[in-house]
Amino acid sequence: MRLFVALNPPTEVLRALGEAVDRGRSHGRPLRWTHSDDWHITLVFLGEVEEERLPVLTEAIGAAARTQRPLSLAVEGWGRFPPRGRRSSVLWAGVTGDLDALDALARGMRRAARSVRIPVERRPYVPHLTVARSRPPSDLAEVVEDLGELRGARWRARDVHLIESRPGSADRYRTVQTWALGWEADSERPPELDTP
Repeated sequence: MRLFVALNPPTEVLRALGEAVDRGRSHGRPLRWTHSDDWHITLVFLGEVEEERLPVLTEAIGAAARTQRPLSLAVEGWGRFPPRGRRSSVLWAGVTGDLDALDALARGMRRAARSVRIPVERRPYVPHLTVARSRPPSDLAEVVEDLGELRGARWRARDVHLIESRPGSADRYRTVQTWALGWEADSERPPELDTP
């Protein structure tokens, strides 16, 4: 199973992002635009995981999720990978809000994977939603300009999802399991954590 852990923005946030992306689609540059069903904020990519390892993995992820709190997030701004130079292969929408807590959540998910001997990348975490790919890499500056300003509504991310990626399938992503972030489920959490 090819797996990753992610946050899924709500429908209204994805709809607003779709409207913004439509402006870029009209640009003449040949890009592979991703579908809104593919838009998520990856916390950690796990790669191929044997199905028999799923119970220990889900236990570790669930324990990590319970240590974190819900996050106030928004989709805002555009970026590219690689970020420097004139040629990029990925165009993405950025994420703002509780970024320190989001980074801690991503680190917690990486630790959970490593604790059950699933190797994960150690590069710095950059939260984003991939909206297009360029093959071969190209200068995406004009596309970013055509996309214009991106300022999305805030939402409260309350759950993390373990997702199976199934390339070539009609249902490309399948949610394997979902966990509420711990402080949301804890009735004794401080009330100020409920405010966005």
